Amino acid sequence: MFLTLLCWLGLRVEAEPLADGASIPDLNVTLQNGESLHLPTVAKKGYTLVYFYPKADTPGCTAQACSLRDAYETLQAKGVHILGASSDGVEAQRRFKEKYHLPFDLIADPDHAVATAFGVPLTGGFTSRQAYLFQDGKLVWVDRKASTKEQAADVLKVLEKR
Repeated sequence: MFLTLLCWLGLRVEAEPLADGASIPDLNVTLQNGESLHLPTVAKKGYTLVYFYPKADTPGCTAQACSLRDAYETLQAKGVHILGASSDGVEAQRRFKEKYHLPFDLIADPDHAVATAFGVPLTGGFTSRQAYLFQDGKLVWVDRKASTKEQAADVLKVLEKR
């Protein structure tokens, strides 16, 4: 509650960022359909991209999501499981996913527990735009200034080097 109050006052709140090689946070998250997902179970094998965006259905966040949507088949061929996350609730995430035909799940994080676990800064109640790539549950790449239109291209460049 205190964290939420600080965010809504417009203060920047930062948690300890994940270090290279860190395990994906041990969290059960809520998806756009209300179902629960255990992050370590999903990330156990292969690549998992967890990307954060400030607010569903806004121009930059839509461009970021559509970048990943448009490259989804290529990313899937490389074994990448994608999860988007924002401070939006379940219903807003569901509408965003449906409106833009996103083929991946979105995490509803209105209490900022997921953002805090990843060390994503919060400003004015919104998460910063960042992306985290895990391989077999271990962090291998962080994009702390994630691009909107180039998010997928940035991830693919990293995968080419691995």
